[in-house]
Amino acid sequence: MNELMETCKTKEVVAIVGPTASGKTALSIALAKALDGEVINGDAMQVYRGLDIGTAKITTEEMEGIPHHLLSFLAPTESFSVADFQQLAREKIKEITARGKKPIIVGGTGLYVQAALYDFRFTEQKIDEALRQELYAMLEAKGPQHMHNLLAAQDAQTAATIHPNNTRRVIRALEMLQQGTTKSDEAKQQGNTALYDATIIGLDLPRDVLYDRINARVDHMMALGLEQEVRALYDAGIRDVQAIQAIGYKELYAYFDGHMTKQEALEALKQNSRRYAKRQLTYFRNKMDITFINPLQVT
Repeated sequence: MNELMETCKTKEVVAIVGPTASGKTALSIALAKALDGEVINGDAMQVYRGLDIGTAKITTEEMEGIPHHLLSFLAPTESFSVADFQQLAREKIKEITARGKKPIIVGGTGLYVQAALYDFRFTEQKIDEALRQELYAMLEAKGPQHMHNLLAAQDAQTAATIHPNNTRRVIRALEMLQQGTTKSDEAKQQGNTALYDATIIGLDLPRDVLYDRINARVDHMMALGLEQEVRALYDAGIRDVQAIQAIGYKELYAYFDGHMTKQEALEALKQNSRRYAKRQLTYFRNKMDITFINPLQVT
């Protein structure tokens, strides 16, 4: 770890990635203190206000005085894309560097971190809110499989890469088709050239340890008031938006809607979190040049 720390000191940007519950927050604070750094959030759902417990958002106390950026600046009804994040993250990197501080990107959304640090180019498409609401209404009425079938009929290549239950990605792909672009077209614009001299640290725990931590985290979130947090969004009539597709929110919405019991919702939350962690690790291993460490062995 000492060698890695010395390497981080020489880099323009440091990033910490890893699956949910792997220990990114604790390491980010330790590194920020050691490197005189500031943290840029790299989690797609932590940009939203009111999604705190369910996204394991860092608390003011946990920040220990370290400046954090791109947290809780959007209403849960607002849309936010990876292209939006790319622009804002790069602006923050520039600002932090200009202050003589070390930018440290921390998060589990691999595409966000990759888009910020590499030469990604995105199609200039604004979200059509009316179209999005129409597609989510169709999803509510006809179910995930129908939407996936609809996508497959128009873009079989993209449909083959998306699970029918990943409704957020299915809806986004359908939106792009309606606007004249396919996901595969967008992928062709995603470069692999690094734009910064960066070190990316990946946290990788033994699978059984990680899954135990995920299960324990869900129980802890419930103890902290996750049900009440999600109920407040539900009672405010916020639904069929990007934020509510987050794990922890969609399961409890299903419980509030009467589609499953509370216990079933909790089990689904844990299972979906474990599956997401597996997908996160697969992405990190295949998409970026990462130095992996076991956080349990860091001293």
